[in-house]
Amino acid sequence: MPNALGAALSWVYGRAVSIRNGWYDVNAGRRLDRPVISVGNLSVGGTGKTPMVAHLARWLREAGRTVAVALRGYRAPGGNPSQSDEALLYARTLPGVMLAIGPDRHAELKELFTTRRGMTCDCVLLDDGFQHRRLARDLDLVLIDATRDPFKDRLLPAGWLREPVSSLARASAVIVTRADTLDPASREALGKAVASAHGKPPLAWCSHRWESLVTGEGLAERTLPVGWLKGRRAVAACAIGNPAAFVGRIEQDAGVVGRVILRDHDPFAPATLDRIARAAREGQAEVIVVTEKDWVKLRELPADRFPCPVLRPRLGLTFLSGEGALHDLVVGTARSFKPVKPATKDGRPGGQPPGATITRPLRSGDGPAT
Repeated sequence: MPNALGAALSWVYGRAVSIRNGWYDVNAGRRLDRPVISVGNLSVGGTGKTPMVAHLARWLREAGRTVAVALRGYRAPGGNPSQSDEALLYARTLPGVMLAIGPDRHAELKELFTTRRGMTCDCVLLDDGFQHRRLARDLDLVLIDATRDPFKDRLLPAGWLREPVSSLARASAVIVTRADTLDPASREALGKAVASAHGKPPLAWCSHRWESLVTGEGLAERTLPVGWLKGRRAVAACAIGNPAAFVGRIEQDAGVVGRVILRDHDPFAPATLDRIARAAREGQAEVIVVTEKDWVKLRELPADRFPCPVLRPRLGLTFLSGEGALHDLVVGTARSFKPVKPATKDGRPGGQPPGATITRPLRSGDGPAT
């Protein structure tokens, strides 16, 4: 897109975002009767939201909470949100966790809460929720990917930002992902930039690590050490928001002889599968490496669909700093939540004495909600 046109369209887009945010600053989103913890970002594409949501869900379950994850179900095949790649991935990585899937996450959660199982839910994790302000939240976590500095980016469509960095001011806390890619000077500069926009430096810094490599499905599934990839010829195939980080990690161990980079949430149509197979044959690849999010769309293919095995790395999070503070904030928010009942005739929250305060979303500098 030409720079002048991109800048003009970004200005128009920014005005629309400003008007929308101004409206929600005055008109809060709909509130649920149980705590909502949002994990989101400023930009289009991957900052590691799904691994972070899964990590927080495990923390909450260990703390005795019964968790539901609410997500949109973006670009689902056939328009069925429950078949979206992220929904299928959560179902695999968080067995037993309830999912509320659809564009209107408030409505999906309310419907879930009417079921016998849904009635046991006492905490909600909102996936990609920073811009979804129709639903009120009690903790608003924003992720920044260290490999895609938002302070050097521009608003859509000229850049990748869905909101300006000034929107960090309404976040409860900022977490930097892929922080292991930063040298000390870059980390210090990013921390200062976050503090300027958010009011505080990042609460936590973390990195994604490959815990193992997995091939096959069901009874045929095998787990291999990450070192198995060392020195092998590989094709990298992915449909994620930040493919550079994924391909770069493969290149640390393998010789990448082909790349098939697709738009985020691509369905892997037959023509795409042919393209991946062709890249593997032409490059004499020993392995095709995909993400776990992409594997859910490939898992039912026959084993001979490709000329070599398909591996996917199993991801984990490692905290460089701030793990304890983030854990205490997340678990503390869930434990200390007090639902707001309908207001009485004199305008007070129902069932509460005069002078009681309404639970509200956390802002920068707050502790857990009380």
